This record gives sequence, structure tokens and C-alpha cells, in this order.
Amino acid sequence: MAETSPVVEFPQPFDFTFPTSAAEWNVPSQQWIKTNEENLDEPLDGLSSSALVFNNQDRILLLQRAAHDSMPHTWEVPGGAVDKGDPTILHACSRELWEEAGLKVRRIKHVILDGAKGKPGATFMNSTGKRRYCKFSFQVEVDDTGIVKLDPNEHQAFVWATEEEVKNQAIGDRKIPLANPMMENLLRVAFEMRRASEEAKE
Repeated sequence: MAETSPVVEFPQPFDFTFPTSAAEWNVPSQQWIKTNEENLDEPLDGLSSSALVFNNQDRILLLQRAAHDSMPHTWEVPGGAVDKGDPTILHACSRELWEEAGLKVRRIKHVILDGAKGKPGATFMNSTGKRRYCKFSFQVEVDDTGIVKLDPNEHQAFVWATEEEVKNQAIGDRKIPLANPMMENLLRVAFEMRRASEEAKE
């Protein structure tokens, strides 16, 4: 069953670690764009970042968009635009998770390969169709998955969903429609990568 919780204000925590494979995103957004502009199919107006959190039951955290927001009542992972004030793209990922779910990132595990040709970064246009963004999503570890605190201005409920529930976009009789096809693809790839990582440990 979906849960709701009050928003709680805390200082932004940024004391996370990350592997060398994520160092590419340990830079400000404009620096990343400038460094990679020759390899881009089309110019970018900005970047966004999202955080994928699994609990120890192999369920992923999904947030339901607020009724007054765009794509109301649909479900997504925590995330948003990389702001000018964010020191790096990884910091933006940590900040968004903190602001939207009250969870503190302890470690960035890896980037999700949900872009074209199995590469990191999925491009999209904003709601007006005038600005082009690239979103980098990361699987992260947090201090405590048992304490989720929503920002009611953005989200109204949360669930921990299994891979099968995500595929069916339902938990029992409750529908959990995902925000868009890009979110569906992101979650599919995230579960595939998590499963492959666990199998490699065996």
C-alpha cells in the first residue's frame, strides 16, 4: 500500500562516496556539456539526474507525483534538474533524493545505462518542447531506507515495488502508472543491471 509522510527540513548532506567509474559525473553540469559537446547528436540546454534506491527486499523506491503537478498521480524515481548551484552532477543526484524523499546518499554505486545504444544518459525535451536535456540516473545506497519523507509540493505517496510490480504497473489491485516510456525503460534497465551485478557476485 502506498504511504504518505510529512516533509521535514534538514541541511543537505553531501558526504557520499563514488567509484572511479562515476568520476565522469563528478563535475558541474556545464563543464560536462562543454567537455562532451562534440560527441552529442544535438546541443543540450541542461542536465538532470535521478536516484534509484533499492531496499534489502530488492524493491525499488517510487514516488507518486502530486495531484497539482504535471503528469499528476503517476509514479517515478526521485530526480530533477541539475541546478547551477550544484557542485557536480553527483551532488545534484544526492540533493534531489534528499529533497524529494529525505534519504541521505551514502554511496553512488553506478550509472544506469538507459540511453541510446546502452550508454548512460537519456535525452528528452521539456514540457514545452523547446529545451533539450540529458538525464543521468544512478543506483545509490542510502543510510536508512526505512525513513522516507516526502515533499508534498512534488509528491503525495511512495511505494517500494518489485520488478514484477513495476512491469505490471500495479501492486495487487492498486495501479501505479509510470510517468512515461522513458521511466519504464529506466526501471527495466536498472533491474537488469542490479540482477547482473548480483549474479556476478555468486
